[in-house]
Amino acid sequence: MSAEEAGGVFHKAQGRTLDAFSAEKEREWKGPFYFIQGADPQFGLMKAWSTGDSDSGGDEWEQEIRLTEQAVQAINKLNPKPRFFVLCGDLIHAMPGAPWRKEQTEDLQRVLRHVDSEIPLVLVSGNHDVGNAPTPETIAEFQQTWGDDYFSFWVGGVLFLVLNSQFLCDASRCPALKQAQDRWLEQQLSTAGQRKCQHAVVFQHIPLFLESIDEDDDYFNLSKTVRKEMADKFLKAEPANSECAH
Repeated sequence: MSAEEAGGVFHKAQGRTLDAFSAEKEREWKGPFYFIQGADPQFGLMKAWSTGDSDSGGDEWEQEIRLTEQAVQAINKLNPKPRFFVLCGDLIHAMPGAPWRKEQTEDLQRVLRHVDSEIPLVLVSGNHDVGNAPTPETIAEFQQTWGDDYFSFWVGGVLFLVLNSQFLCDASRCPALKQAQDRWLEQQLSTAGQRKCQHAVVFQHIPLFLESIDEDDDYFNLSKTVRKEMADKFLKAEPANSECAH
């Protein structure tokens, strides 16, 4: 089921933007606001982790459903309402081509459909969504199901950038797609500088680093070369902030 078919709070990013917000109305700073960040609902992970079979053990996800429902209920009670609710990747556990992927996707969409319609969802791709080494086919599947894998939008004078961090991790099977995101990001950061936006915030799944930009390469961070290159880009577009998951 695609985001469009799911309806409700699902605003499918397309054309590298999100139609939930009008850029014309949202470019001006109007004072503080807040949003909710979540990550890794990853339906199927708990069973896979408990059995030690991360590749094919995620055939149950009742716990994840219950926890995500509780999160949705808590978000819906907030007053004032957050401007949006962003999920920073690993929406489900089943990798592209793995069993239960369709079922996990449909169950997550069913739960998220209960988010207050006045709180738009912003969906970020993770490695479990597009694969550890994404391909044009896995990216196309994500786009069909959830919307663009990278895009930008304005809210309250803040420029938000959503990145596909798997391109920064392993783009060996889709180099042209990575290059396209690189060119797009340069344009977006240039826009942030020209418009002197109050803030620029980046959402991605894999963090640049956990504690120090000089820390060793690890599963939970980007390589030193990539992280320093990206940090330099972000710092030039100051004030910039990066929100991640993984």
